[in-house]
Amino acid sequence: MRQDKGSVEMGYQALYRVWRPQRFADLVGQEMITKTLQNAIVTGQTSHAYLFTGPRGTGKTSAAKIFAKALNCHARKDGEPCNQCEICQAITAGRLNDVIEIDAASNNSVDEVREIRDKVKYAPTVADYKVYIIDEVHMLSTGAFNALLKTLEEPPTNVVFILATTEPHKIPATIISRTQRFDFRRISNRDLFARMKYILEHKSFSYEEDALQVIAQAAAGGMRDALSILDQVLSFGDDTVTLKNALLVTGSITQEKLYQYLELVFTHQPAKALDKLHVLLEEGTDANRLVEATIKYCRDLLMYQTAPEILEKEGLGKVNENLKKLAVELTPAELYAAIDILNKEQQTMRLTSHTDICLEVLTVKLAQQKSKEKPAIPQAANGELSTLKKEIKDLRRTVDELQQTKGQAGSAQQPLAHKKKATAASKGKMVINLKKIYPILSTATRDNLIQLKDVWVDLMSMLSVTQRAIMNVSQPVAASSAGVIISFRYDFLCEKASQDAELKDELAADLEKLAGSQYELVFIPNERWPEIRKQFLREHGTELEKDQAQEQKQAEKNQDEQLVKQAVHIFGENVTKIVDVKED
Repeated sequence: MRQDKGSVEMGYQALYRVWRPQRFADLVGQEMITKTLQNAIVTGQTSHAYLFTGPRGTGKTSAAKIFAKALNCHARKDGEPCNQCEICQAITAGRLNDVIEIDAASNNSVDEVREIRDKVKYAPTVADYKVYIIDEVHMLSTGAFNALLKTLEEPPTNVVFILATTEPHKIPATIISRTQRFDFRRISNRDLFARMKYILEHKSFSYEEDALQVIAQAAAGGMRDALSILDQVLSFGDDTVTLKNALLVTGSITQEKLYQYLELVFTHQPAKALDKLHVLLEEGTDANRLVEATIKYCRDLLMYQTAPEILEKEGLGKVNENLKKLAVELTPAELYAAIDILNKEQQTMRLTSHTDICLEVLTVKLAQQKSKEKPAIPQAANGELSTLKKEIKDLRRTVDELQQTKGQAGSAQQPLAHKKKATAASKGKMVINLKKIYPILSTATRDNLIQLKDVWVDLMSMLSVTQRAIMNVSQPVAASSAGVIISFRYDFLCEKASQDAELKDELAADLEKLAGSQYELVFIPNERWPEIRKQFLREHGTELEKDQAQEQKQAEKNQDEQLVKQAVHIFGENVTKIVDVKED
C-alpha cells in the first residue's frame, strides 16, 4: 500500500525510483542498445568511452549504471549483473567509490575536470574497473572539454567513461569521435502502456486502460515522465487510475471530444466550434495539449488516407469510426494547410501568456479554410473501387461478345447495311462535331500529345471513383496547345462522358493544374477516330504540307543566319562575301 488513511508514510518512494531498471532486460524500448552492450561484456570487447544520447527519461543513466555493474560483477550471466553480490548492491545504492557519478551541469569548470584527470590514473580500489558516469555532459565548458579530451586520447587501463546527454549537437566532434555512440530512442506508447499496466497489476491497483493511453500520450516517449504522471494520478484518485483523473492531471482531451471539436472546425462552423472550445477549456483542457493533440489527430487522418496499416500497427484504439468518417470528408490539401497553421500557432503560443485567445484565433482560421480538391480515396475504400472495376470488366466482356456476334453475322447483313446506318442515326447515334476537332488537328503536335500522356495517370488519380470508372477506357489521341481529343473504347461511355458537364469541368481544371494550360476537351468513339483523321487529311492535307514546307524553309533560313553570325564572330567583320557551295 502507498499509505494508510490517517497516517503519513515518510518512506514512500516515487514509482520511477522504485521501478528503475536494474538489469538490461528491464530497459524498455532499447533492445538494440542493450543487446550490443551485453555482447561487448560477454566477448570482452568493451570500449574505454561511451556516449549515450537521447530524450529525457529513455534510460541513459540507468543503462550506464547497469553497464557499470555488469563490468564489475563476478557472478554475471550472459552479460547481465547478478544484483546480489556486494559490488552490485553497492553500485545500486551509490556507495561504491570506483563508480563515480558526476553532474556536468553543476561541475562544469576546467578545474573540476582537471581533478578528474589527475585522479583517473589511480587504480580502482575494490572493483575491476573504475567507471565515470558524466550526466548532461553537454553542459561542460569549452576548456573542460579540452581537458577531458586529453584523457580520452590516452585512457588509463581499467577506466571507462560513460557520457550521457540530451543534446549531442553541443558536444565537440573531437569528443564524439573518441567514443562509441548509442542513440536512445523515444519509447513507444505501446511499450509505455504495457510497462504501466505491469506495474499496476503487480501492485494490485485498479485502472482503466483508456487512462493509461492518455498518460502514455502525455509522456511523449519518456518512461520517467510516464511513471511520474501515473504517480500523480494514483495520488489524486486514491490508488485508482481513472480516465477522468488522468485527463484532469495531464490537461489532455479524449479522442471523442477532440473529434466533436474538429468536426465543427472542418465543416466550417466557427461559431459552434468556438462554443465547443470554451467548454473544453472550462473542463481543464490545457491549451498546448489541445494543439498538440490536434496536430497528432490530423497526422492520423493523413496516415489513414494513405497507409492505414501504420495506424493499425500503432494500436491504442486510434482507428475508429469517427476517424474513418473525417478522413473520407477531408482532402490532403486541407490537412496539410491545417497542420501548417497549427505548427505556426504552436510556436506563437510558446511566446505569449494569452493562450486562450490564440486558440480562439486558431479555431476561426481552421474553420474558414477552404479546399478545391476532391477528397483523397483512402486505402480503406479499395473495396468500392474493386467492385466498380469488376463491373467495367464485365461490361467489356459483354461488348466484346456482342461485337463477335455482329462479325459472324456480317456477311448475311451486308444488304441491310444502308438500312442499319439509317436506323442507327434515327435512334440518336452520337454526333461528332468536326468544327471543334479540326482546329485542334490543324495545330496538333507530337510534343503536346506526349506531354498529356505523361500526366494522364496523375490526371486519373485526381478524379472521383465514379469519374475514374468512366475515363478508365479512354486515352488522348491528338493534342494542340489549346485542345485535346480523347477517344473512348466504348461508344456508350463516350456518350455518357460527353453529357457529363461536371466530369468535363473537373478534367479541364485538373489538366490545367498538371499541364499549366487550359485545354478544350473533345470526346470521340475509338472506332470513329481513323475515319475522322483520314477525312481531315483529305480536306486539309495540302495546307498542312504548305505549312510544313514554310516551317522547314524558315528553319533553314534561321540556320544560315546563325552560321553567318558564327563566321563573323570567328573571322571578324572583314568578311566581305558569302558563297553558298552546292553539292553536284
